[in-house]
Amino acid sequence: MKSKIHAFFREPNVSGAETLANDYHCSITAAVPARDAFEKIARVQDWWAVNFDGRAQKTGDTFTVTFGETFVTFKIGEVIPDKKIVWQVTDCNLHWIKDKKEWNGTEIVWEVSSRGGATRIDMTHVGLVPGVECYENCEPGWNHHIKDSLFKLLIEEKGFPE
Repeated sequence: MKSKIHAFFREPNVSGAETLANDYHCSITAAVPARDAFEKIARVQDWWAVNFDGRAQKTGDTFTVTFGETFVTFKIGEVIPDKKIVWQVTDCNLHWIKDKKEWNGTEIVWEVSSRGGATRIDMTHVGLVPGVECYENCEPGWNHHIKDSLFKLLIEEKGFPE
């Protein structure tokens, strides 16, 4: 089975519900087991940020990603093994925009499902919507990190974090 990628909005997620309003949403599908996909999402330093501190595996874990002056700190708010993980933004400094704390209180929701030898990952950044200051930069950034880097980690064991 060939792997494929998609990025779009208002797509039904794993539970069948539509994502809220216009929250950023991206999905990728790869011929890997759900367990592998779930574990690789938690390997943040292998697909998103080389400057990673903490743990991203179980409820209560905290971690920070840093890109120069920019940082984001997350707390894992929910984990359903091999199915769902929720990252809650507890602090951030988005240095290039006026509201440097814009992501505070937002959540990254990862949902994993398998069917017919393929696994689909749905990622929704709840609170990242068109019109917020960072959207024009954050949307292509997430697209790259998920569709390119995480996808490559899934199928080739090598992402390209920043």
